[in-house]
Parts: sequence; structure tokens; C-alpha cells
Amino acid sequence: MTSQAEKTPEAEPFRNGGRAVVATLAAHGVDTIFGIPGTHNLEFYRHLPEFGITAVTPRHEQGAGYGADGYFLVSGKPGVVITTSGPGLTNVITAAATAYAESRPMLILSPGVPTGLERADLGMLHETKDSSGALTHLLVSSQRTRTAEGAAQAVAEAFAMFASSRPGPVHIEVPLDVLEGAWNGSVPTPIPGRRPGLDAHVIGQAARALHGAVRPFVVAGGGARRAGADVRAFAEALDAPVATTANGKGILPEDHALSLGSNVRFPSVQAESAAADVIVVLGSELADSDLWGGHIGAQTAPGVRDRTASQVVIRCDIDPDQLNKNLRGDILACADVGEFLTALMAELGTPGTSELAPTAASSASARDGAAASSASDENGTPASAPVSDDNGTERVAAIRESWGSDFDFDSIGARVTRLVEQGAGPSVVIAGDSSQVTYDGSVHALTASTPDQLLYMPGFATLGYGIPAALGAKVAERDRPVVCILGDGAAMFSIQELMTASELGLGIPFVIVDNGGYAEIEAQMVDRDIEPFAVRLARPDFAKLGEAMGGSGVTIAESDIDAQLPSAVAEALERTVPTTIHITVGSQSPA
Repeated sequence: MTSQAEKTPEAEPFRNGGRAVVATLAAHGVDTIFGIPGTHNLEFYRHLPEFGITAVTPRHEQGAGYGADGYFLVSGKPGVVITTSGPGLTNVITAAATAYAESRPMLILSPGVPTGLERADLGMLHETKDSSGALTHLLVSSQRTRTAEGAAQAVAEAFAMFASSRPGPVHIEVPLDVLEGAWNGSVPTPIPGRRPGLDAHVIGQAARALHGAVRPFVVAGGGARRAGADVRAFAEALDAPVATTANGKGILPEDHALSLGSNVRFPSVQAESAAADVIVVLGSELADSDLWGGHIGAQTAPGVRDRTASQVVIRCDIDPDQLNKNLRGDILACADVGEFLTALMAELGTPGTSELAPTAASSASARDGAAASSASDENGTPASAPVSDDNGTERVAAIRESWGSDFDFDSIGARVTRLVEQGAGPSVVIAGDSSQVTYDGSVHALTASTPDQLLYMPGFATLGYGIPAALGAKVAERDRPVVCILGDGAAMFSIQELMTASELGLGIPFVIVDNGGYAEIEAQMVDRDIEPFAVRLARPDFAKLGEAMGGSGVTIAESDIDAQLPSAVAEALERTVPTTIHITVGSQSPA
């Protein structure tokens, strides 16, 4: 006779809260996490190998967050970070806040104090007063779960949010007793994303406005990253110039005849937007971090429409709270950009340029309005752009010819970017930082063909982003050339991640442009009549430091970069270890 014990199926080993979470990650396509194992998060790590999930271990949790962000920008998959409790979680907050500022998906998983011991102040290891409460005020959401089943469901809900609304970072705290305790549920089925529905009335309004447009203008931001093909078809049908924000860089290939690149801060581009009769803003808040004190559209001041101008503003964003930020719209579509443009093109009748040609009367009216909107005034409206019958390509060509007065394309950052692109090829991914060589260089000098070629965070502008972001991008696509270009000040925030790149065998060139410290802040001090103080810094020999961390090192003087940098980058990309390329600017040399 068979005993009852023999009839009972063998229990699945360690079917605990950690397994519930990891199994749910796997069910949502997660194959890589970033984080550092710690005493309290080991029940997450126990299950990763079984589900085929790779764990990338940076040398600091902030690097885990930035690495996850770089991974997302190249792979398209939300970055996942696992931290331990207490300092592990607080270390990642800056990276998570960066993801919030840039509207990028990130899932952060951490253990927490056992159930019932919240705010107990018992002196437990890594005890934190209220982790989830603190992060609630910085991220899209933060929740402390009560059961293993609830933790798994929270993961599924996070991925549904990423797919259906404005993305951002989500934190899930799993109490230690839940993480280590029994799990008796099942893996939640992925929840279909539910994007906002399209409003036929709004689509009709937008189509009618565009039928009468003679000088349309398009701005595309990070919310349009997934809609590159739609943006291109739309721009070509309208014969409209397209300018992007830094987060939208490459949505329209920047060698396209209608592309104005990621140059919305240039006065010539802002003047053209003021002269437009119809502006279409796709997935952007038109933030000052992109506009640098200027503004898009016919405005008398940022956020204040010039009501004397006959300009129609069409705005589309998946987040309704974005639709009137910094430029009030006339026609507002709360929708996914790709879905909006598909419906709008259908309403326009799969248009070619000829099908959108306005009547003579509407042309004259729109031209008069454009002329009015381009007038300069004492409140800072952009300098006037010439009103003409030129087509979109001619308008773009004329604006590009004026860029010499808008931007120094011979700056060290611009030169280095072009030379890196020359050595790495047109598909290169460049990771930047809050460095002059990025915002006064790569943002404008890189010719991007896809929206994953610049890793940058213009809104939060955090130092230390570039090195780990490059690492995450290379993990996402190992055969893609990835190069990091940053300043010496930014490099010192995350230089330890060179060791991570060496450990993972990532052939990334890290190009460090050394100008002796925080040069821009020094310039701002001088502008304010402050004697430069605390900004001229000692630096290591970066090339030797790179070698000490298991990679290769090269030092190139600024005067030699044209001859040496492209080949140095090309050779570095062939290696299976990182290469630190130290560029000394002027008379700078490491202390």
C-alpha cells in the first residue's frame, strides 16, 4: 500500500517570496538585472540562475541604476535594479530620480524590515525609517508589499504601467519575512497595456489645421522615441522641418533633409518655430533644460502665447499633464504618439505634399500670421525667421547655414564627438554625462540615425552617468559599438565602474576630456566676479588608472586628436577590455 507521504508531490524547493518576484520578472521578458548582492536580498539572487537572468554587479548602486538606464535606451526593455536594504537602496535614489526626470522605465526591488517592525527603530542592520514612504515622493510610485503574491502582482502592474502610460521608475519593497517566507500563488499573467483612446474629434481638428498649413513645424521629444517611422512619414507628408529635444535625438535620422537635429535650443530653430503657422509637438514638455532660456512657438515669454499671432499649436502626449507645459496648445491629443500619427495620417488620406496644399486664401492668411509671430520684441521673442514660399527642405537648409552663429562646432566636445564617430562608425552609441563635452558637444555634433545613439539625461543633469550607462548599453547589445565621452569631473563620480567593464569583458572606449576640474563652474564664478574657488581639482593619470583596472590606457594631447583619436577608438573597439583614452586639453596634465 502506498503511503500518503509517497502520494504527495515533492515540494518545490525555496518556493518563497524571492521566487515569486523572480519568476514574474522572467515572465515579463527580463533577462538582465543590475545590482549588488547584500545580506538581505539574497533570496532574490537565489533564483536568478534558474530563470536564466544575468546579474550585472557594478561597484556602486548608483552605477546599477545608470547601467539599467543605458540598458533600456539600447534594448528597449525596462531596466531592473535589485538593491539590498538601507544604504543599497538609498545609493540608487539619484539614478532613480534621473529616470523620473527623463520619463524612463526602471523597476527597483529591495527588501525591507519585517512586517510589523516598520518605524520600530530597533537598530536592525540597514534599518531605515520609511524607505517606501521616502521614495513615494521621488518616483512614479513606491509600495511596500504584504505578501509574496502581492509582490509578484506589483511587478506585473509595474510592467503594465511601463507599456501604457508615461514611463518612470517604480520601487517595490518586499519585507524580509515576505521575501523569505512561503509563496503559495502562481505567476501573474502579464497585464495588457491600456493606452489612452484616440478622440476622433481631436484627430479631425488636427487634420483640418494641417490641411491649411503653409509653414508647419514639428518638435519631437522622448515620448516619440518608439514612433520614428511614423514621425518620418508624417514630416515627409507635410514637408515640415523636424527639431528634436536631446531625448528625442535620432527619431528622424539627422542626415534627413527635413531634420534640424536635436537643436531646439538654437536661436535659429526657435525663430523658425515662432514663424510657423502650425506647430506639432510630439511627446515633449518643451523643458528649459532643452531650450536654455529660449522658447518654442510664438510666445512673448516662456509659457505665454502671443495671441496676436495666427499660430495653431497641436500637442500629443501620453500624459495629459504634459499637454500644456511651457506652451499652451490649441488641439490636445492625450495619446501614444505612434497611434496618434497613424490615425492622423489616415484622416489626411495617406497624404503626399500635394494633397496637403492649402488654398490661396488660407496660404495668405497663414503667411500673415507667420510674419506676425516671427516679430522680435523686448520680452525675448526669438529673432525673426524670414517668411517665404520655400519648401521644408529649403527651410531646413537655410537654418543649417545659420548654425555657425548658434553653436561652436569647433569646440573640443564637438571635435571629439566627430572624431569618435569617424573611428566607431555611424551606428555608434555615445554615452555622455553632465559634462561640457556632452551638452556643448555630442548633443549637437553627433549625427544620429536612430533614437538610441545618445545616452544622456538633460533634465536631471547628473554627474557620474556616462560610464555606467555605457556599460549597460554594451550589455544590452555587445556587437554594437559603444563609446563614452565625458569630462574629468564627471569621470571621477563613477570611475570605479571601469573595473566592472573589465570584469565583463566589455571593449568600451572611455574618452575622458581633461580640462582640469569643473571648468564651466569656474567660468560661472568668473562671470559673477567670484575668484575661482574649489573648482580646480587634482586628477589621476586616467590612462594608467584604466590599466590598473584591467583595461588598456592611452593618453592623447588635444593638439593630436585629429591624427590619433579615430584610430585609438577603432582599436579600442576591437579589444575585449575597456580602453581609457585620456585627452589632455591645453596645458592640462594629471596632478
